[in-house]
Amino acid sequence: MPDPDTSTRTELSLRDHGLTELPPWLGDLGALRSLDLDGNRLTALPDSIGSLGRLRHLTMYRNELAELPDSLWRLTELRSLNLADNRLTDVSAQLGRLTHLHTLDLGHNALTELPSAITELTGLDRYLYLSDNRLSSVPAALCRLSRLGYLNIADNRLVSLPEELGDLRGLHELRLYDNAIAELPPSIGELGLLRELHLCNNALTALPDSIGRLGQLRELDLRANRVTGLPDSIGELGRLSRLSLRDNAVTELPDSIGTLTGLTHLDLRNNRLRDLPSGLNSLPALEKLDLRWNRELRRPNWLADLANRDCVVLL
Repeated sequence: MPDPDTSTRTELSLRDHGLTELPPWLGDLGALRSLDLDGNRLTALPDSIGSLGRLRHLTMYRNELAELPDSLWRLTELRSLNLADNRLTDVSAQLGRLTHLHTLDLGHNALTELPSAITELTGLDRYLYLSDNRLSSVPAALCRLSRLGYLNIADNRLVSLPEELGDLRGLHELRLYDNAIAELPPSIGELGLLRELHLCNNALTALPDSIGRLGQLRELDLRANRVTGLPDSIGELGRLSRLSLRDNAVTELPDSIGTLTGLTHLDLRNNRLRDLPSGLNSLPALEKLDLRWNRELRRPNWLADLANRDCVVLL
């Protein structure tokens, strides 16, 4: 039995205690709302964890869990669940019972697929972390989470994205870096609330014209791809402030880039540029233009004008 002083407590942290198993009295803490088990050496959870019916926040980051008891999915009042940095290879379809979740972290495991029941997480409107797993595809079921604000599927084995990606209309931030994605679906233009799009270290050669419909986009990171050019529609991203094309194969930029009046940072390092559109000289907010390692670049005279406006120009 738990200590009488803890039987009505609402919060409990056993973080970094070196635990290999949980105390048998844990399931008797019926009033518990928040449980922190991060940084232990747990390999299993007791069935009694399912008795914590009032639990709203459960974090088990950095343990050694390879499987989860069915009783865990009885915790239907959970708002946030962190299972990151364990040894999970799959997740039960019963995950779909946790309809009040707003945040789910399954990153840094060994997942090869996600249960279709993930679409039943209708309350998931804040964060979904799936980075550093072994996912080879994004299930269409995930794309039905239309209220989701942040999605991280970086550092997986993705080679393509489903057309249904555009159904994630609530997204403000999308992280897909460190995969092998060769192209973006045209539906990406439907993500009208998106502010950050992180795509570095993939296999992209081009962007779809629909990229120009991302009217709220502030940051576009395309580093370390195989991009050879940008569509004219890039000029429609009126709120874009940071654009990184470092380590690509860009040979020329469209004139429309000169209409990006909100652009503050433009990174063009290590491409194959020969000429620059003169419109870059007219960008009123530009603070930094990095042109290093473009060996055949012909330097226009107006670069000095940019420098005189306190724009840092690196050559």
